[in-house]
Amino acid sequence: MTNSIPEFSQYTRCFLITGSNTTEAHPLIASHVMEAKERGAKIIVIDPREVQIGRLADIYLRPRPGTDVAWLNGLMNVIITEELADQEFIEKRTEGFEEMWEVVKEYTPERVEEIAGIPADDLRVAARLYAQNKPAAILYAMGITQHTTGTDNVKSIANLAMLTGNIGIPGAGVNPLRGQNNVQGACDMGGLPNVYPGYQPVTSPEAKAKFESAWGVEGLPEQPGLTVVEMVNAAGEGQLRALYIMGENPMVTDPDIHHVKECLEKLEFLVVQDIFPTETAQLAHVILPSASFAEKDGTFTSTDRRIQRVRKAVNPPGEAKADWEIICELAKKLGAKGFEFSSPEEIMAEIAKVTPSYGGVTYERLDKEGSLQWPVPSVEHPGTPYLHKEKFTRGLGRFHAIHFREAAELPDEEYPFILTTGRTMFQYHAGSMSRRSPKLEQEAPEPYVEINPSDAEKIGLNGAKKVKVSSRRGSIEVAVRLTDRIKPGVVFIPFHYAEAAANALTHAALDPIARIPEYKICAVKVEPVRGS
Repeated sequence: MTNSIPEFSQYTRCFLITGSNTTEAHPLIASHVMEAKERGAKIIVIDPREVQIGRLADIYLRPRPGTDVAWLNGLMNVIITEELADQEFIEKRTEGFEEMWEVVKEYTPERVEEIAGIPADDLRVAARLYAQNKPAAILYAMGITQHTTGTDNVKSIANLAMLTGNIGIPGAGVNPLRGQNNVQGACDMGGLPNVYPGYQPVTSPEAKAKFESAWGVEGLPEQPGLTVVEMVNAAGEGQLRALYIMGENPMVTDPDIHHVKECLEKLEFLVVQDIFPTETAQLAHVILPSASFAEKDGTFTSTDRRIQRVRKAVNPPGEAKADWEIICELAKKLGAKGFEFSSPEEIMAEIAKVTPSYGGVTYERLDKEGSLQWPVPSVEHPGTPYLHKEKFTRGLGRFHAIHFREAAELPDEEYPFILTTGRTMFQYHAGSMSRRSPKLEQEAPEPYVEINPSDAEKIGLNGAKKVKVSSRRGSIEVAVRLTDRIKPGVVFIPFHYAEAAANALTHAALDPIARIPEYKICAVKVEPVRGS
């Protein structure tokens, strides 16, 4: 996130929320949006499904799934043609405007209506609301990124923010809401295949030399590694022989689960490190029991770059250990040097030495100040509530000229519906934790599919309580819920439930740059289960 969560309730005058079921998936962040609404902030919600926060919206646009670049270009078309853009910001702080405009001028509201199904006049109203109520914040989640065009979608969002000067000021910005606690911290620490800690590229000779020196090793890789889907595929092709999975349950969360299972079973050695025996752990050769958040010390970094201390409340059960302890013990048994840490505080001291954005982070400061937001380049630096205040990291912000592209798999005669997936308020990610909570399970105990009543009539539901949903990759049977929350031609299934996993249906088409799977769109058919 470029900005901070508390800024929303203090400064933001307009929210554009897209691809985010904010109240159910990020309820604490939603509370700040609600506070802002109470003092008069405007809310624009753009989502194919009628998400709960849409009830607060001043205008709600419901595009056809997968058309985000088109309607984002349409918003910019209106803002430019109606002279609502921030010309001073564009001239002083950006480049590439003319190239971007050459593309955007083609996306009139009328053309966007043809592509995305958003009424042209509604698009105009939304564009004016966003452009005329500064500071305006864009909030988005995986409804934007989990597409083969995910990178294009995010670049288009950045275009929109720069066009209106909604970058580098409090209460504005481009604000992705991360899907799990501390996933931001994992990425910050190099939990990606192409970077060292602090997003220092593995392809950089300087970064390579720096980390070889810091870690006392030679021959660190010069090319990026594999992403999750690429690792699974490599296992299936015999190119990957061993896999070590920590705190992740790909047998529920990865696309095309039948394929995932086939690939994992071909591994010569699978290690799973987790706090519960997950569906993935059932396939493991070795399970390493780890400690939960309440059973270890350390830090979590939240979605707005806020580094906070986590303190041990109880001892872990049995032989379970904190993840860092397991990794250090394993590394030492393999003969590695440099893993003689005795506490997370010592690890943070090393992080500060090699990671410029964490350079001024110490446990002493965190204990004293409560939290710090990176970048914190020195111990004297107070942290950074919002990014790009006076200039962008690259100097000038760059506009990208982006044309709309369709999703990888669209409905046809055999598979006439678009399936999109998401979350519910009472279950969490793979359900590994939340489905072991009786109270949460009581609230949301079973998988289901949402379908529009007009579609239910077309498929001849006739009161059937369950349906069979099939894609080119598999089938599941689920309870059916008739609702106008979902548009005709679209169905929605939450992905938390292993017994009828939505990801048995999704496919692993990847964004060509970010390599993220297209979870949010695939073609399915829906058939009543007679006698249900």
